[in-house]
Amino acid sequence: MALSVYNDLTRTKEKFVPIEEGRVRFYVCGPTVYNFFHIGNARPFVLFDVFRRYLESLGYEVTFIQNFTDIDDKMIRRANEEGTTVAELAERFIAEYYRDADALGIRRATVNPRATQEMPAIIDVIKRLIEKGHAYEIDGDVYFSVESFKDYGRLSKQSVDELISGARVEVDERKREPLDFALWKGAKPGEPFWESPWGKGRPGWHIECSAMSNKYLGSTIDIHGGGSDLIFPHHENEIAQSECANDAHFVRYWLHNAYLLIDKEKMSKSLGNFLTVRDVRQRISPLVLRFFLMSVHYRSPLNFSAEGLEHAKGAVERLNNCCTDLIFALENRSAGEKDEALRMALKANEEGFAASMDDDFNTAGAFGFIFENVRAVNVHLSEHEAVDKEGLEAAKAFFDKTNDILGYLVKEEKEGDGDAEIDELVAERSAARKAKDFKRSDEIRETLAAKGIIIEDTPQGPRWKRTM
Repeated sequence: MALSVYNDLTRTKEKFVPIEEGRVRFYVCGPTVYNFFHIGNARPFVLFDVFRRYLESLGYEVTFIQNFTDIDDKMIRRANEEGTTVAELAERFIAEYYRDADALGIRRATVNPRATQEMPAIIDVIKRLIEKGHAYEIDGDVYFSVESFKDYGRLSKQSVDELISGARVEVDERKREPLDFALWKGAKPGEPFWESPWGKGRPGWHIECSAMSNKYLGSTIDIHGGGSDLIFPHHENEIAQSECANDAHFVRYWLHNAYLLIDKEKMSKSLGNFLTVRDVRQRISPLVLRFFLMSVHYRSPLNFSAEGLEHAKGAVERLNNCCTDLIFALENRSAGEKDEALRMALKANEEGFAASMDDDFNTAGAFGFIFENVRAVNVHLSEHEAVDKEGLEAAKAFFDKTNDILGYLVKEEKEGDGDAEIDELVAERSAARKAKDFKRSDEIRETLAAKGIIIEDTPQGPRWKRTM
């Protein structure tokens, strides 16, 4: 089965065929860096990280671009409130973005371009649009003429009249048409500015992504991703600017994830349910949050709730416990006969995982087959003291491969002073049990439990592991 994706441009599922064989050009809209990013942002960041990883597992060379919007009205307002500069604010929250993204296991983009560092490319696109009659300048501001692009509304599947009636558009009597949008904004007192052919100013939001995508990926790209809230106006405007500037089709496959709700309500500061990833990381493991964000198909809404997080926590523990048990068995149990049931289950799960991911990156379906593999391994370990080591090695390889794509296992860390201390306590507990000093044995178990360490007594001796 070949990879197919749901293309929001055509509203159909299509076989994925890249522009250039063996290579994928992939652009994803990144954060505006005026605050910690919230859990709604985290969903596309995690999902498109998974999609990129899966494409790479298929052998594609993926050029993955995710921008930072480091100049806009929100940035200016927040900087003024804090008595700092926009540049200093951006530096701070780009660093904080990486802290949270790294914790979530999101791999670094090929390039994270910043709007403020791409002014020549942005100005060049605007100049071309003016020269071709698709943009006009008024008093130092430059607007895109929506009327000049006959396919406007192609992505959102709405006519210009429908878009005007249903959208909040920037009111400016100088504009030729209500939907015309700013490409360049003339400088206002106290705001950062850059020199341009139209005077001092700064770019509009939409033109930034078009310019950066064009610079790093070319005039036509394979995949553009983002949240469904970006379809209009942001992505609609990107199409218009890019295709008018380059005289080329902009994006082959548009992928958008559905909304994330909190307790079945839209997240908003007014409702008091606005949560950043930094907030959530204080309560749960980032690995649990990552799993939660992958737990339903990306085009389906996802409801964030305490119950959902608890379910995700249990699922991640089950996955990690199985892999820990498997490795322990390989290292400590004797080799037994082949288990055909285990091997047949593994083959079916490998095929099912690939089929799910090939079917529009169905992470929920893919996890279903991973859990089937967990069940098969657990059954084998419970029914066989001497184990099918070749079969378990193959099962471990399956977990390793799928984890490299989805990222659901705790990373193995080099043994440090903390681990040595735990090993000493476990050894002391074993000695206490041997001496029938059960009071001391229980005290050590409770001490370790308070540190998030669980001890398991096995026929091969005690072992310990961390809780999520």
